Amino acid sequence: MRIFLKSNPAWCLFAILSFALSQDQTHPPEPSNPPSFPTISAAPSARIVPPPPNYNFPNGQTYVYDVEWHLFNAGTARVTLGPDGGQEHVTAVANSAGVVNALYKVQDRFEAFFDPKTFCSLRVSKHTEEGSHSRQTELRFDYSRNKSVLDEKNLKTGEQKHVENDLPACVTDVVSGFYYLASLPLQTGNTNSFPINDGGKTTEVRARVEAREQIKVPAGTFQTVRVKAEAISGALQGKGTVWAWFTDDANHTPVQIRTKLGWGTLLFRLQRIEKP
Repeated sequence: MRIFLKSNPAWCLFAILSFALSQDQTHPPEPSNPPSFPTISAAPSARIVPPPPNYNFPNGQTYVYDVEWHLFNAGTARVTLGPDGGQEHVTAVANSAGVVNALYKVQDRFEAFFDPKTFCSLRVSKHTEEGSHSRQTELRFDYSRNKSVLDEKNLKTGEQKHVENDLPACVTDVVSGFYYLASLPLQTGNTNSFPINDGGKTTEVRARVEAREQIKVPAGTFQTVRVKAEAISGALQGKGTVWAWFTDDANHTPVQIRTKLGWGTLLFRLQRIEKP
């Protein structure tokens, strides 16, 4: 429990990858018949693939997830996608609940913007309230200079920091990354590598589609494809693994996400899909 409380519990669905890969742990054992998942990579071969010309983004839909930790109700996450001035705008809100809320209160809001023609991330805004910490973070991707530009303010102390890092020609981010994965042809055995950036060094992630599997969550029972994602280069290599289950249809809705860490397992399960 002490490790858990000192960690940064990013309950947001699309922040879970960054959270899982940032923990200081050894590589966890894989489950039997483990799934494969496209991975993110910063290597020259890793790249962001633009969506097909006729691709339909799930605009206006809100995915609502419950979050479990050691069978406890840890919180909820709501993720919405919609058009915004020629860009795609992801909004993700995460709140802790139950015993976890009493021990380590979390109220986070993430917003990400990306180019719907290229899937290149443009900027990310984060307001995080976690335990005694409160921060506002703004991240811009300046492709003209090939730099990620992060500005963060500690809302409790007023301390500020400004960080710039090298950036490839196109990256995704931890908020919109699962929408990117959903746009790919998730055929069993497929592997994809692409770069992801959250303001630090760009990380190479590999995602492999491992198997088809039937999954039951509060929203219903679904035929899915199981994907495994992990960092394969840089400081995050070998420090976490994420499995995601996308519906085995044209929508590729993420209905379940699981990550094994040294102190336990986080599980996101789809409760419902809200539509306007």
